[in-house]
Amino acid sequence: MANTKSAIKRIRRISKQTVVNKARKSRYKNALKKMNALIENKKKTEALKFLPKLNSELMKIAKSGIIKRQNASRNVSRITKKIALL
Repeated sequence: MANTKSAIKRIRRISKQTVVNKARKSRYKNALKKMNALIENKKKTEALKFLPKLNSELMKIAKSGIIKRQNASRNVSRITKKIALL
């Protein structure tokens, strides 16, 4: 258990930040699932409309450090290729 006052404050802060990070990661995962569902159902026009929103969401998550920037770029690249193949 934390002994110092600053360590106790850090524990409080970390627990709050964990909740925020989980919410952000959930939004990111839901956006990916939605895009994959559109691709599976072969809805190219809807997928193309959703692509900028997905890209924005991924870059926001990468900026906050929840996932790495290269991970976000790789996801966008793979999804763009899948859409092109439809």
